Amino acid sequence: MKKFTVLALAAVMVVALTVPAWALESEFGGYWRTRAFTQQNFTGEDDSEAQDLTRVDTRTRLYYTAIFNENLKFVNKFEMDAVWGDDSSYGDIGTDGISVEVKNSYADFNLGPVNMKIGAQGYVMGRGFLFDDDFAGAVVTYEGETFKIPFIWVKAYEGGIGKDANDFDADYYAINPSFTVADGMFTINPFFLYLYADKAGGDNGWDFLGDREEAKMYYAGLNLDVALDNASIWFTGIYNGGDADADQDALEDLDFDEFDGGYLLALGGNVNMNFGDIHGQVFYATGNDPDDEDSEAFIGPKGQSYYWSEIMGYGIFDNQTSANAPADAISNIMAANLGATVKPMDKLSITLDVWYAALVEDNDAGEDKLGTEVDLKVTYELVEGLNLDVVGAYLFADDGTYAGDNDADPYEIGTRLSLKF
Repeated sequence: MKKFTVLALAAVMVVALTVPAWALESEFGGYWRTRAFTQQNFTGEDDSEAQDLTRVDTRTRLYYTAIFNENLKFVNKFEMDAVWGDDSSYGDIGTDGISVEVKNSYADFNLGPVNMKIGAQGYVMGRGFLFDDDFAGAVVTYEGETFKIPFIWVKAYEGGIGKDANDFDADYYAINPSFTVADGMFTINPFFLYLYADKAGGDNGWDFLGDREEAKMYYAGLNLDVALDNASIWFTGIYNGGDADADQDALEDLDFDEFDGGYLLALGGNVNMNFGDIHGQVFYATGNDPDDEDSEAFIGPKGQSYYWSEIMGYGIFDNQTSANAPADAISNIMAANLGATVKPMDKLSITLDVWYAALVEDNDAGEDKLGTEVDLKVTYELVEGLNLDVVGAYLFADDGTYAGDNDADPYEIGTRLSLKF
């Protein structure tokens, strides 16, 4: 796979350099960041040190787009990751390593009012509460003056070749229209996603629902955005229904009652001030009641990703989270945030956020309160285009994070140097 990736990158560069200049326009871009950080007591105790981590890592993304004309583009994005000192990437002495990944590669073209993106690409639905990831598939969008209607097909898993191999295929089918009204004051975005797999788990290796047979799940939701002169408000609501049959006696069927499925509600906003802004959000995602036969938890599809706090919700240093927190896969949690950003000068901003989070249904230890987290981020532009972030985060952990001996609060300190072009 690594050899194929390198060959693909080389092929794109050859095309860019050999096609006559009159035939296309080349557009280059990218992103680079290096992080140095320490994460301590993420297990909720200071005895095992099982999740204690101190490291430096680097990520580079290079973008190349071949623009043939106003109706046709070929978009490519490549990614290279390295942990400093790790000999499995290019972070060790000698720094030689085959660590190039193809992140996106797709054709972007217009047929009249219809835009089509075919290939490996990124997409967001439901602000990430539902989906925010890269995938192989197609997005076909009909665009009008004040609306657009995208149809999305995600090839989530390919079963391969052989007898009944197609039974292991997994696909998403979605529609994600948005309408702008009142001169842009309101944006209304209803959406619907249907997930189907004849065999949703087991030997096929697609582990979204574990060892289950036929999965038919759907998500119906709404985004609402309100843009005011000095403020903005947003809302997201998603209902999760459907079923997935178990193929093992020890595993229960996943069956959402028609009127009592899983759901997620989220509300947020910000107010712009002379000094910066005040912002906040709350979200609630149902969990499973162990005494109820029906499935009531909001279970996002594979590809769900919503970052929130630094320690419990990934944040800038997104390699791990504190114990029992859902990370970016929002389910069985309620959380509230209030924060402010101050900009003392053009190149400097200071952001303070406070988060409270608890599980909706108790964990195996019978606890629900995760704790209160305080996040501080200072961003300074060292030179034009190069930013330095300094981050400190502390979780005043409750028993939902850890309820045993030697309990200790998780904390994180780190820096990130980044640029994009």
